Amino acid sequence: PSAKFHVASMTRDGEDKDRSRSRDKKDSRPRSRDSRDRGARSKAEDHGVDTMKITDDDAAFILGKGGKTKEKIARVSGAEIELFERDLVLEIRGPKIKRKRAKKYCEGVMAQRTGPVNVTEEYDDDDLTMLNVPQEAVGFVTGRAGNFLRSIEEEWCTLMFFCEVDGSRGRGREYEKLAIFGEIRGRRGAELKVLSAVETKVPGYLDRIRNEVLDRDRGKDETGTWGTDTMTFKDDELSYALGKQGGTRKKLERSSQAVVQYVGNVALFSGTKSERRRAKEYMRWLFDQLAGPVYVEGWEERDDCTVVEVPSECIGYITGARRATLGTMEEEWGTLMFFMNKQEDRRGANRTEKLAIFGSERARRGAELKVMSGVETKSPGYYTRGVREKVSDKKGFDTDRLVFRDDELSYALGKEGATRKKLETASGAILQYVGNVAFIGGVKKERSRCREFIQWLLAQRRGTVTISDVGHRDDCTEVHIPENCKGWVTGNRGSELRRMEMQSSTYMFMALDERGEERLLIFSADAGSKTGDKGRMGAERLVNELVQEKLGSGGRGRSDSRRRSPSRRGRSDSRLAQWRSPSRRRGDSRRRKDSRSRSRR
Repeated sequence: PSAKFHVASMTRDGEDKDRSRSRDKKDSRPRSRDSRDRGARSKAEDHGVDTMKITDDDAAFILGKGGKTKEKIARVSGAEIELFERDLVLEIRGPKIKRKRAKKYCEGVMAQRTGPVNVTEEYDDDDLTMLNVPQEAVGFVTGRAGNFLRSIEEEWCTLMFFCEVDGSRGRGREYEKLAIFGEIRGRRGAELKVLSAVETKVPGYLDRIRNEVLDRDRGKDETGTWGTDTMTFKDDELSYALGKQGGTRKKLERSSQAVVQYVGNVALFSGTKSERRRAKEYMRWLFDQLAGPVYVEGWEERDDCTVVEVPSECIGYITGARRATLGTMEEEWGTLMFFMNKQEDRRGANRTEKLAIFGSERARRGAELKVMSGVETKSPGYYTRGVREKVSDKKGFDTDRLVFRDDELSYALGKEGATRKKLETASGAILQYVGNVAFIGGVKKERSRCREFIQWLLAQRRGTVTISDVGHRDDCTEVHIPENCKGWVTGNRGSELRRMEMQSSTYMFMALDERGEERLLIFSADAGSKTGDKGRMGAERLVNELVQEKLGSGGRGRSDSRRRSPSRRGRSDSRLAQWRSPSRRRGDSRRRKDSRSRSRR
């Protein structure tokens, strides 16, 4: 049976009488300098707030283990969701359609606590796919403790559960109904993944519902060209098309940007017309390579192709043993790569070969620069001889260049390239070193951010960096560390900062402000989430844990750091209350009053 809920709506300037006073006070707090909510400035016209009054048992279901269920509902619906356990109130923020979907998903999750979910026609807001699953395959599709369904939800950003339709019971019936909620691409990917699993348990099931599957959602995307094409394999062809651990299928899917899934011996390609065309072309080229080298005629006019000239002496190095190096680059960047040359071009002692790279613009550029870096290692100066610095004014995707001195390069690279990877991830740009030249790819904002990160990194070699004001930035969190905790937080030669950077995918360092006061700056294009480990919010939590650990350890020195344990991390002390980061200090008095409605973190 479906549960009933009290839902109170509130506009941006409206008042919700059902909410507690303590929650109203929280809304009046000053905002953090972190500017995590800068996106709120450009809210949709129908942006608003809805609340749901729930029970204590429902709250546990909505939250899920570690808050993951709540995060999943927010991710699939696109709305912001906050749970106030003290008041048993669920607050949903966002445009009207996203709020509606979020409430619907919450109702579905809560209804599972008391029995099967009853799905009616009102559930479909162009976000629902219903799939019949044979009874003998239900357990296989669900997986142990629901793990298989959960993994599909995570992969395709969907919400999935078995349900009843219009009150009809599933017991004794031949099929169970599986509801899949999400955007069209995510629903399709999840549906085909389930069908692939069903086909292994019930061979031939796809043939029974082929027309229904192929016609589903036809033309319902923004381009009006969404659809599904098929290709049938022989038994010996299937293993080649699948690849080791499904690697070839995944490569085709990422490079073509279509949904590619094998159900039995049938390959299904779902996406826009151009995506499906690319996927089928890529598949055909893969099989053509079994007969010999492939050359793509007219590659110059294609918008999904980049060609790199690779000198003959470097081909083996770039390809790797049994194509291992190329395969690694394909997996990293989501591209399809192979060497191609016309027969008449395979002459001469100083020949080069064309390496074709297929995929999105960003992915192709990343793979291209990776190849150039490898070639430059074997043949110094091949790509960089005479290259100068370049800063593009183009707002869209482009590439800047920055030339390093020899002593700067090793510092900017780091051990096993760790520093380069850190700057790349935190900035959101593509950063690759080709010889002594740093190539920075991305949109203008990403390129500018990456150049700044490199400049600050090199400036740290000469001493402490001064960054006067970060209040205008949307990629920075500023944390003031108590003086007696700075050494503990940074670690020996910055080891703790490096650990937290790696764990949270951020760029962190101590810098002076305009008053000469030192504080910790956390940079990343990813703001993170309240429960996730990545981004600025994840890094800030790690810093807070270290500070609390130091304050709660009785002032013991760094020598004790090797014996940290979960019990010590959780130890409380009266001194912990004396420290707050600036973003929290301003709201302390209000926060204490609001403790009754604080959400679970």
